[in-house]
Amino acid sequence: MYRYDELDQAFVEERVAEFRDQTRRHLAGELSEDEFRPLRLHNGLYIQRHAPMLRIAIPYGLLRSAQLRKLAGLARRYDRGYGHFTTRQNLQLNWPALADVPDILAELATVQMHAIQTSGNCVRNVTADHMAGIARDEIDDPRPYCEIVRQWATLHPEFTYLPRKFKIAITGSAEDRAASEVHDIGLRLERDAHGAPGFAVLVGGGLGRAPAIGVPIRDFLPLGDLLGYLEAILRVYNRHGRRDNIHKARIKVLVKSLGAAAFRDEVEAEWQACRADAPVVTAAEVERMRTFFRPPRYEALADRDVARGREPRFAAWFRYNTRAHRVPGYRAVFVSLKAHGANPGDATAAQMEAVADLAERCSFGLVRTTHTQNLLLADVRQDELYAVWRELEDQGLAMPNIGTLTDLIACPGLDFCSLANAGTLGVAHAIQRQFDALDYLYDLGNIEIKMSGCMNACGHHHVGHIGILGVDKHGEEWYQVSLGGSANGFTALGEVIGPSVPKHEVAPTIGRIVEVYRALRTEDEPFIDTLRRVGLEPFRAGAYALHPQAA
Repeated sequence: MYRYDELDQAFVEERVAEFRDQTRRHLAGELSEDEFRPLRLHNGLYIQRHAPMLRIAIPYGLLRSAQLRKLAGLARRYDRGYGHFTTRQNLQLNWPALADVPDILAELATVQMHAIQTSGNCVRNVTADHMAGIARDEIDDPRPYCEIVRQWATLHPEFTYLPRKFKIAITGSAEDRAASEVHDIGLRLERDAHGAPGFAVLVGGGLGRAPAIGVPIRDFLPLGDLLGYLEAILRVYNRHGRRDNIHKARIKVLVKSLGAAAFRDEVEAEWQACRADAPVVTAAEVERMRTFFRPPRYEALADRDVARGREPRFAAWFRYNTRAHRVPGYRAVFVSLKAHGANPGDATAAQMEAVADLAERCSFGLVRTTHTQNLLLADVRQDELYAVWRELEDQGLAMPNIGTLTDLIACPGLDFCSLANAGTLGVAHAIQRQFDALDYLYDLGNIEIKMSGCMNACGHHHVGHIGILGVDKHGEEWYQVSLGGSANGFTALGEVIGPSVPKHEVAPTIGRIVEVYRALRTEDEPFIDTLRRVGLEPFRAGAYALHPQAA
């Protein structure tokens, strides 16, 4: 992974010192809340419902074991003993004291981490496929390009105060595990007829109040032009994006209002006008960056049937929580942060330390965070899988449910977030109880539930096979249900199927939807395929058949 040079380290340490002074001045009454707010936001600090929340950057979701161990220590010393992993591959501390935040940032700097640009109207954490570098369907590893974009975007003088927050994702695989089509800019690695790398460019994707799928504005952008073209896109957005209405400020609104063709023409004109002075991504710089992401020293091994003869629970874990690796003899291991009864995405300090220990012994000292709020040990030898499973079992991290209905995504909701209209964690627990029988869960196959506590869609409910959105009705928590969303290369936005339901009815409603699927599916047909084949109406009718309380 990328390691700081002396300039990087000095920059981060200077930023910590600067924020320490700003925090001191604010606590002393020398900076008002209005003056302090943009300063804290550009250092990842929010004020939530109960306490400050610090969002820590994990670029493209890659951590050294020492960094994960540091996060565990910070959670134990400055928080309540746990952290929350997000859909943007970051980590949030939900209970730090404001006066302690500069100390937290100083400790992060000792392991080459920070919270810069994890909030505010700027380019946020650049994300990538969590299977980068090990996926068999990969055209190229996106992480070197992510790092180039990250360095370019960090404190870029033109793009520090954009109309609204801005998100970029890069994928190198046909299966879009980075959800690039629902980002402000999505970059998909391609190769031209001569094998030279470049990018398909999509613009204007995003979720929230007006969800949109990104539109292609370049089928192939040569590698050298990457940063210049990104600058052109952001300049057009900076010039024309709405600043008078926060709900209409995202680039997706601009693309829709101008039309994709007109937006593309503006970008092309801006690019051509500034191309001579634009930064150029050279092959030498890519190769330099690629040296930080070289494959580890894999051993010459053969694939093995490690599940044969083992207990059924291990066999289930192997089937659901591990994935094929491009190198024979290795598997990628998902660390489930979705144990039934636990809050999705939460990990205790002890759990983080255990995963860090495992990474050092069994996965070349690296851990990955995923868009689905789990962790990943990317490079585990197959002959070590059983021992890894036993240790994860001991830590409550081996729930064999990856890709199943209870591997659901949920934002923190009303339990923490000051923007939320409704809780998510209690609903998640109710769904876990509804589908606690593993044989039944496995019979259902892949069903993606994604849940948000408000229209900001931090839980990505628009692109869930089943989406759940919390809404406020006269001070009570109700929930809209949508069906048909997807974000894995066949991107689609879900459709609300009917009136919202009260909190205690969400899990039973999901249960009735699932029973409709079981009645209508063909043999081995996934939920989303059945839904696309038969349409929404049977599911809508089934969801509300026994539901007089919908309103």
